[in-house]
Amino acid sequence: MDRNSKIYIAGHRGMVGSSIWRTLEIAGYTRLIGKTSKEVDLRNQDAVNSFISYEKPDVIIDAAARVGGILANNEFPYQFLMENMQIQNNLIQAAHENNIEKFVFLGSSCIYPKLAPQPLKEEYLLTDRLEPTNEWYAIAKISGVKLCEAIRKQFGKDFVSLMPTNLYGPFDNFDLKTSHVLPAMIRKFHEAKDNDHADVTLWGSGTPMREFLYVDDMAKAVLFAVENKLPEHLYNVGIGVDVSIKQLAETIQAIVGHQGNIVWDSSKPDGTPRKLMDVSKMNNIGWTAQVDLQNGIKTTYDWFLKNIKNIKKVKI
Repeated sequence: MDRNSKIYIAGHRGMVGSSIWRTLEIAGYTRLIGKTSKEVDLRNQDAVNSFISYEKPDVIIDAAARVGGILANNEFPYQFLMENMQIQNNLIQAAHENNIEKFVFLGSSCIYPKLAPQPLKEEYLLTDRLEPTNEWYAIAKISGVKLCEAIRKQFGKDFVSLMPTNLYGPFDNFDLKTSHVLPAMIRKFHEAKDNDHADVTLWGSGTPMREFLYVDDMAKAVLFAVENKLPEHLYNVGIGVDVSIKQLAETIQAIVGHQGNIVWDSSKPDGTPRKLMDVSKMNNIGWTAQVDLQNGIKTTYDWFLKNIKNIKKVKI
C-alpha cells in the first residue's frame, strides 16, 4: 500500500482506532481520515454512503463498535445487536458499492463457541453455541465476518477480518458499568488503594482463563493487513498466552500497589471458561505480538494516572 493512500479509520477516537491512527502515522501514512459520530452517524446508511462516495478512501478500517463487558451485554442486548450490525453493514456496503480497494473489519474472540476446543482456531467459527452473556455482540460480529467473506468470495475484493483477543491499553474505557475486566480492575484497585486499601470485590470465581493483547500490537496487525494482501478472509490476533482472572487480578493489584483483600463474588457469572487464541496463521505470515502482559499493564496504569481527572468525570 502506497504511503500516500487515503485511509478512513471508523472509530478513530476509541482505544483501538486511536492506536491504529498513531501506528499508521508513525509508519508514514499522512492521508488519514477520522470523523466523530456527530459528523457521520455510522448507524445511518445514507450518511455513511454519502460520506464514503465523497471521500473515496483507498482503505477503510472498521474499528467502530458498541462495546462493553458482561454487564453491558446483558442489560442492552438490542442495542449491542442492532447498532453493531448497522455500523458494520453500512460501512461494508458503502465500501463495496464505491469500489474501495481494501476493507479491514475488526471483531472479537467472542465470535467462537463457548466450549470450543482450546486454543481457538478460525475454523471453529459456527461449530457450536455461543457464550450467552455476550452472544448479542458476538452474533453482530459474526455477521460482519461472513459479509466480508461473501464479498471476497463473490467479487474477489480484498476484504479481511481480524479477530483480536481481549484488548487493553491507553484510552481504554474505565467506566465500571460498561468496561471490560482489565480496565475495570485497574480502576477498582486504584480507588480501593486511595480508600485506605479497602477490600476489592470481583465477579465470579477467578478461575476462567483469558488472553490479553496490548492495543498497539493490535494496531500493528492492522498495519500489516493494510500493507499486505492476506491470503484468507479471517485471522485471529492475539499473544498466544493466557492467565486466570485470579492471576490477572493479583498482577494488577501488585502494579497498582493495593494492599487490601480480594473478595470473589461467586454469585456473579464467570462467562466462558477459557478463551485462548490460536494465532499461528498470523504468526506464519509475518505478524507477532511484542508487548507482554506485565509491561502492557504498567503502561496502561501510567496512562490512567496521567488522565485520572478526565476518567473520574465519566458517569457511573
